[in-house]
Amino acid sequence: MHYVYILQSQKDKRLYIGYSANLKLRIIEHNQGKVIATKNRRPLVLIGYEAYLNKKDAMDREKYFKSGGKAHNDLIIRFKNTLGL
Repeated sequence: MHYVYILQSQKDKRLYIGYSANLKLRIIEHNQGKVIATKNRRPLVLIGYEAYLNKKDAMDREKYFKSGGKAHNDLIIRFKNTLGL
């Protein structure tokens, strides 16, 4: 399986979107400070993920979410209750 995941920083409340073939390990790496992009934003909480059979499909979805604008707004709307909005 291939995963696109959404983490929320408990420090600054911002979202981080990523891709991994091993979701559990990747979240551990984020929270251990092994990922440069989130090292100073720990702790991080998984708020959602999507699973794909095809790696390219997952990577395309990650790219879409990271494109900003409408894609980012769609995430905010999707997770409004989780985010307390």
